[in-house]
Formats: sequence, C-alpha cells, structure tokens
Amino acid sequence: MSTMHPAPRRAAAPAVRLGLRRGVTEFGHMLRSPEDVGWNVVIGVALLVYLVANRDVMPGDVGVSMPNLALPGILASAIMFGMTMGPGFALATEVEDGTVLRLRATPYGTVTYSVGMLVAQALGALPMLVILLAPWPLLLGDPMHQGPGGWLALVGWLLLGTLAVLPIGVVLGALAGRPSRVVPFGVAPVVALAFVSGVFAPPTWLPGWAQDVVQAFPLYWLAHGIRATSLPPGAEALEIGGTWEPGLAVLVLGAWAVTGLAVAPLVLRRITSRQSASSLAARLQAHLQRTA
Repeated sequence: MSTMHPAPRRAAAPAVRLGLRRGVTEFGHMLRSPEDVGWNVVIGVALLVYLVANRDVMPGDVGVSMPNLALPGILASAIMFGMTMGPGFALATEVEDGTVLRLRATPYGTVTYSVGMLVAQALGALPMLVILLAPWPLLLGDPMHQGPGGWLALVGWLLLGTLAVLPIGVVLGALAGRPSRVVPFGVAPVVALAFVSGVFAPPTWLPGWAQDVVQAFPLYWLAHGIRATSLPPGAEALEIGGTWEPGLAVLVLGAWAVTGLAVAPLVLRRITSRQSASSLAARLQAHLQRTA
C-alpha cells in the first residue's frame, strides 16, 4: 500500500517548481512597475525623514532613542500590512476576473498558484525592508544593540512573521471575493490591531484590556521578538510583564504559521470549487453595471 503515495508527491513537485518560478517572475514585474517601486520609496523615505528628525527624542527611562524603539514596530507593521493587504487584493482580484476559475482546469493548479503567491508576496516585502534598513546605520547608528548576530536573528523573525501572517491575507482575499471588500474586511481591522498592539508606542502604555487582547495576535509577538533581538538590556521594562519572552514569541508565531498554512489551502480549494462560468459571467456583468 505504501507504494501508492509517492506518485502524487512526485506529480506535485513540478507544480511547486513552476510556482517558485511564477513567484520570482511576478516579483520581477513588481520591480519594473513604477507604481509599486514608487510606493515603497515614498513610504520608506518618509519614515526615515521622520525618524531622523526625532533621533534625539528619548521616550521612557530606558535610554533608547525613539527611532531605535520604533524600528521593531515599523518592521512588524510592514510585514503585517504587506502580507495581508498584498495577497488579499491580489487574490480577490483574481477571483473576480476568473483566474481562480481557470485553476480547476490545470493539474495541481492550486498548488502552483499558492506557491507562486507565497513567493511573490514574500519577495515583495524586500524593497521596503532594504529602503528602511540599508541607510539606517549611516543615518541613525547601528540599531542592533545586542551585537552583529542580531541581524541574522532579525532575518529569522521576519521570515517567521511572514509565515504567520501571509496565510491571513490569502484567507482574507478568498473570502472577500472582490477587491472592494478587502478594505472593510481587512484594512480596517489590521489598522485597528496595529494601533492597539504596541507597535507605535511601548505596549505598557496600552490600557489593560488591550494588553490582554493583543497577545493573542501575531503582530504583537513579531514586534516583541524583534525588540528582544535589537534593544539593549533594560528596555524590557517597557514590555508587558517587564521581561523578554522570545521563546513564547516563537511558539505563538509558529502556531499561527502552522494553523494558517493548513487552513489557507483548504479555503482556497473551497473557493476554487465554487467557481463556475456562470458565476464569473454574473460578476463581470455586475462589474460592467457598476462602472457604466
């Protein structure tokens, strides 16, 4: 009986490789898009200008400048917004225009599509991260107060955060069904979560109820893990509980990643199975009526 299982896995391997190539190709298209590149440049430069202007501000009593204290939250927010809004809008658009419907006619089409989206969206976060981090040591000093190994740890946190958050964007786009629904279903809750997760201010400044709620979500723990890696001893006084919990952060982010990577393909397959030519025609007709 065991000989019956390797064949499907071998058959899916080309679909995975095709998905990897598709993701890299889509990332290349993004780099050649003036709109996408310009958006990253404008936001990244604006953040740097603001932080440089406030480089002498020292919030709290831990001896850490405002830019260095804010950097973990900025990076966590960039991952959260990019990995939810990017795939959310992309998938909702492709549900509406019939791309998802065509997956049903392609062997392992869902596998290729899912891998391609994961790779493209993960690579899509690189320009913003490079714009923020590359000039940082020159403008604001080395943000890694715990040594050069912090840069390697930072890469690990960003990868784990991406795995934890990206499936949320896939589920969001699949359930939204069309781009106009992504904003109320996705953008508004993510913005609200960011404001109460302690990424724009020390989490101990939050009210008690918010401190309890945000610890259930990946955004808080991603920012917490980056702070534990980058900030000097004593900065943990600004954390909920007054201590670093990198192990717990890994567990929470890992749980979100495992759950999301299990749920997102199921949701995508369910959405794909519900697509039909008649439903696509109805959506296109409704779209034409809205734009007429």
